[in-house]
Amino acid sequence: MSLSVAETNAIEVADLRMSYRGVDALKGIDLVVPAGTVMGLLGPNGAGKTTTVKIIATLLSPTSGSVHINGIDARTHAHQVRSLIGLSGQHAVVDDNLTGHENLVMIARLSGLGRTQATRRSRELLEQFNLATAGKRRVATYSGGMRRRIDLAGAIIIRPPVLLLDEPTASLDPISRTELWSEIKALVHDGTSVLLTTQYLEEADQLAHAVTVIVGGEVVARGTPADLKSTLRTAQVRLLLTRADDAQSASEVITRMDGVQSVDVDDLVITYSTNDAGRSLTRAIGALARAGIDVADSSASEPTLDDVFVSLAGSAPRG
Repeated sequence: MSLSVAETNAIEVADLRMSYRGVDALKGIDLVVPAGTVMGLLGPNGAGKTTTVKIIATLLSPTSGSVHINGIDARTHAHQVRSLIGLSGQHAVVDDNLTGHENLVMIARLSGLGRTQATRRSRELLEQFNLATAGKRRVATYSGGMRRRIDLAGAIIIRPPVLLLDEPTASLDPISRTELWSEIKALVHDGTSVLLTTQYLEEADQLAHAVTVIVGGEVVARGTPADLKSTLRTAQVRLLLTRADDAQSASEVITRMDGVQSVDVDDLVITYSTNDAGRSLTRAIGALARAGIDVADSSASEPTLDDVFVSLAGSAPRG
């Protein structure tokens, strides 16, 4: 992503710990979100993502550790920190009985804006989120994607420099999800810093400058999506043979190649794992050709963020 990045940190979390009735929900989380960037916070259900967001938003007090928003201590200056944060959760919290416009005006008024300012800001946001016409209707008539967009609009009503998004596209259809991604990208382009929790790995790949993976309340990996994918040194190569009779011989040729980790034969299709799919595919086709084996089709796939997530979540200690 080619978004501008400031030198300061919007969010700094240090050694964050949280215990519920003797159960350690967070076990020393460290997290830094540079200003003007998106940090993806990934993890399976129960990993501690929502707990972390609630503590950063000052909705929960941690057992120990510190949170700073734009350099301000969230524990000692909670009221000031709340004025710097917008929060949008997994479920829209707008009032179904009010129109979109009325919801935004109400949120603006509760946030301290005067009536004229609140009305003006509501109209600006309805236009920005392509809800100008829908804003005249009750939210009860909105689709899931529209509800999520009006909720996001409410979260930025006072133009907060920091936005916390807790699985904002959960349960949305692909089109609505893509539309919301566009809105988030626009906010970041304008300078908003975002902490995004998600279980959609494609979402983190699309939006996040960096990713932190937590499992069982602990950080198990961090880095850019590209960095994390590069740690998983397994890619897949798929070869479609012309003749089924060549399958056994082809398997033996592939198995003898350097860097091949496993080979699977299924009729005309040979699939194998390697640490460099592109180069290995070229070598495989050449080796098979020298053995007189024809390849009708081939493909290579590098690790995805999904592969990294499954690997990390599966190998991390639980409890």
